[in-house]
Amino acid sequence: MNWDLATDVILYASFAILAVFVILGICQWIKRKSLKKVDCQLLWMPLPLALMAITYVIFDKFLILNTRPDGSGEPSFPSTHVMVVATIFLLVALAIPTYIKSKLACTTLDIIMLAFLVLVSVGRIFANQHWLSDVLGGLAFALIFAVIYYLTAIRRKKHAQHLH
Repeated sequence: MNWDLATDVILYASFAILAVFVILGICQWIKRKSLKKVDCQLLWMPLPLALMAITYVIFDKFLILNTRPDGSGEPSFPSTHVMVVATIFLLVALAIPTYIKSKLACTTLDIIMLAFLVLVSVGRIFANQHWLSDVLGGLAFALIFAVIYYLTAIRRKKHAQHLH
């Protein structure tokens, strides 16, 4: 199996999933004629994504902690594939219950995303692109971004619902 290609496909698929949420947010903005009326889980999604982009630049350009095991000398910590896929999948897992009411459907999607995340995590190591520490670093950053998203969007939404 070509692990590098497989992990690339999953990375691009995660961007496609993210694009659905971007389009949904833009449609809400247009339809509701106000950015303030866009669902807060869509409105706050750019925050963790911006933090992820900043993290990528920091570790790719300024704070190189590790290089790839293939000997290319390219920065490898954290694994960008893992960080991006995990961040997007975690954001989707947190946001999707607003749009899909079936617990079974949400759980099924969560399991599918988890399976693809495991595939990317293992695949980056098998492709000789990352060390285990790179993959774990990507996962750790994704968790941090998801917690920030939860605190700014999901918890805020739940708090606002309790007030009404």
